[in-house]
Amino acid sequence: MVARRPGVVVSRWVVLLVFALVCAFPFGWATFTMFKADADLYTVGHVPFFYNSPPTFDHVRVLFTDTAFLTFVRNSLEIGVIVVAITLALSVPAAYAIARLTGQWGGRLAMMVFIFYLVPPTLLFLPLSRIVADLGLQDTIWALVLVYPTLTAPFSTWLLVGFFRSIPRDIEEQAMIDGYSRASAVVRTVLPLAVPGLFTVVIFTFAFTMNDFIYAVAFISSSDNMTVSAGVPVELIRGDVFFWQSLMAAAVLVAIPVALAYNFFLDRFVKGLALGGVKG
Repeated sequence: MVARRPGVVVSRWVVLLVFALVCAFPFGWATFTMFKADADLYTVGHVPFFYNSPPTFDHVRVLFTDTAFLTFVRNSLEIGVIVVAITLALSVPAAYAIARLTGQWGGRLAMMVFIFYLVPPTLLFLPLSRIVADLGLQDTIWALVLVYPTLTAPFSTWLLVGFFRSIPRDIEEQAMIDGYSRASAVVRTVLPLAVPGLFTVVIFTFAFTMNDFIYAVAFISSSDNMTVSAGVPVELIRGDVFFWQSLMAAAVLVAIPVALAYNFFLDRFVKGLALGGVKG
């Protein structure tokens, strides 16, 4: 077979190796930079791809001692967990209801929900700011807990519609014949089959809360309530002084658990995007 020819195999491995190096370069460069001394980083004559001076952990210590990095991480985790729970609570019943609508209305409603997700965040900023101010949630993590589901729930609903449509109605109907209510039938038969979609929603929502910068900066002003994406640059970019090594250290330390989570659930995440995109 052609696929077994040595030249074809080698060419495939070369392409994969090049692709892997390109994807891993930013992470590797950030890891390499976080241990560089100031003199090594800013001296023009030094080769940037080597440690011209001995590596140092000083900038990692700056991240933990001179900034509220651990507070930022805690706030991000709290917001992420709460927003994930709210997103699932909103999107699962909404997606199930849309998926079980017959005719063209189900598809049209699913498309309308997805269109809401496509609205640029900058257009929603002013009305959301007014709502946050009227509720007295300025400079609290609850402002982000209120705002984020308005962005994550529409996309998650559209994604889960594809999963629920791919699950035959006969499964839940048989459970209802056996004596279960519709809610119990959905929990016992439908949701276990939609686990890849639920995992996709969890990963997407949590990653969104960790990466958002616009709303985190707009609604939060005190360091005690900031998230990682907003607090790290705010405290490590002081005027025209950039603490590059500490910034890289924060990026690496936050990226490691996120990367591990993506790789651990990679198969279900890809399956979730594929089924949700095709069936929805």
